[in-house]
Amino acid sequence: MRILITGMAGFIGHAVAKKLAVLGHDLIGIDNLNDYYDVSLKRARLNDLSVFSNVNFIQLDLADREGIAELFKRESFDTVIHLAAQAGVRYSLENPHAYAESNLIGHLNILEGCRHSEVKHLLYASSSSVYGENSKTPFAVTDRVDEPVSLYAATKKANELMSYTYSHLYGLSATGLRFFTVYGPWGRPDMALFKFTKNILQNIPIDVYNQGNMQRDFTYIDDIVESIIRLLELPPETEFGQAPHKVYNIGNGSPVALMDFIRAIEQATDKQAICNYMPMQPGDVSRTWADTEALFIRTNYRPVIKVQEGVNRFVDWYCSFYKLGNQK
Repeated sequence: MRILITGMAGFIGHAVAKKLAVLGHDLIGIDNLNDYYDVSLKRARLNDLSVFSNVNFIQLDLADREGIAELFKRESFDTVIHLAAQAGVRYSLENPHAYAESNLIGHLNILEGCRHSEVKHLLYASSSSVYGENSKTPFAVTDRVDEPVSLYAATKKANELMSYTYSHLYGLSATGLRFFTVYGPWGRPDMALFKFTKNILQNIPIDVYNQGNMQRDFTYIDDIVESIIRLLELPPETEFGQAPHKVYNIGNGSPVALMDFIRAIEQATDKQAICNYMPMQPGDVSRTWADTEALFIRTNYRPVIKVQEGVNRFVDWYCSFYKLGNQK
């Protein structure tokens, strides 16, 4: 299968590309390599993929309308896995235009490319953030998601609406992936596990928001990848006059208290965290919890990696990648 992966230098994009490369698929990846976080980590991910002859990378911005159109005209893709986006809830408060350019204009450019080149299946990244402060748990894909509490969440909801419209108008088979707090080796430096591990190892206090009264449905990267690989072969079909568009929660299905997550990092590092308790951040939510029944029915797969095991693997990778030696 010939596949385009957007955001190949990103956390999830790198992991998905590596798995698909091992499986023998022909991959082209794009990424703009912006400086939202350490570009050297992005380049290291690409270097990790450079051993595969069936992986090709092109530096390209989603918002480059002509560049994206030319890519689709020049290449022929069976499937597009669209993972590139401006990430981060808190950063959307500081730089909202970056989210409009990447997540809205960029998403539209990918939809147009798929439409005009007759791509058979588009899988695209949405987010658990679309649920906002949903009081019903666990969060189900049938829940109403019309009250986002951050611009990032609003753009992801918009992505779902845009994709549905293209499915309805043009018959594009599209699958939305609502990711729940992805973590693991090669993760993003702006996320809690990375920041906490770095600070705990250096005996620097960590900022713990909402006084630690938070829960997250932490989902290990390998479980994310396996879910995507299985959905890749299952493009939605037109049924009963409905557009060929489906959305799935990609989560562990088991929320973990933030303080328990911190204790897992303490166990993995054999060091005690120094906690700086803070109020809730604007745009953040207190709890996420994925109902993954629809994913299981469709793929016969449930995430299997427990938090302590996943955190252990991340800390091992972190110490190896940054050449810290044995920290215990």
